[in-house]
Amino acid sequence: MRVQSLTLVAASAALIAPATFPDAPHPFRADLPARHVADGRSQDVPGRANRSGVRIGPVPGAAARPKGDEREAPVRAADLLAEVRDCTPVSRGRYRKDSGTPADIPVCGKRDAVYWKADLDVDCDGVPGDRCNSSSDPHFSPATAFTRSDGRPLDAERLPYVVVPEPSDIWDHREDDVRGGSLAALVHGDRVRYAVVGDIGPRDLIGEASYAAAKALGVPADPHGGGAASDVTYIVFKGSQVEPIEDQEAAEKEGERLVREFMGDD
Repeated sequence: MRVQSLTLVAASAALIAPATFPDAPHPFRADLPARHVADGRSQDVPGRANRSGVRIGPVPGAAARPKGDEREAPVRAADLLAEVRDCTPVSRGRYRKDSGTPADIPVCGKRDAVYWKADLDVDCDGVPGDRCNSSSDPHFSPATAFTRSDGRPLDAERLPYVVVPEPSDIWDHREDDVRGGSLAALVHGDRVRYAVVGDIGPRDLIGEASYAAAKALGVPADPHGGGAASDVTYIVFKGSQVEPIEDQEAAEKEGERLVREFMGDD
């Protein structure tokens, strides 16, 4: 079980030499203007072009689809994982997935995102509820590093969020334009789910997400013994922002758009 989240402090980070992940499953785990708007629209990045061909005349037996209702199939986990198979580290050092385990998890980077592969420890911090409280979680804290639009802590039972390590000489997420409310894609098995950066954890550990995020991934969400031991990939998009941070619908829409944009990068 992970110790309770810490508050944000400043530190520095630097790039180190490229590396490649091994074939076997490998445990992985800012305050600048955002480039992406959180309600699913983008003011500075044009939407994807409609690739549908032009039809002449009606199609017999086919119901007309309302204008603007042309939807793409959900992103496949395997396709997204293929984009983050290799690793160019942006962290100066490496993280542990739990206390006492080897420090062998780098934070990797591409132009538009940082990512890591690790376990998933369940973070229950924030607003107390039926599942997340001081009785169910011995490390429970009623506070989160980032708060809702009304100033209250986040609700781990209802809001999918991920935890980034406290800034340190290993890595400072702010230098990669990652902050509270940044959009994240989580991949486990055949599932791709979207979340926000919602809390800050210990400086040397990585691989943690909220109760709601664990449930969305099909991972046991019990804060005392739940989670996933490995094979959870975290992808956080630089410069992205969900406003307000608790808007899950906006996170889903913008997350899907950013993932498709990320996969289309050369």
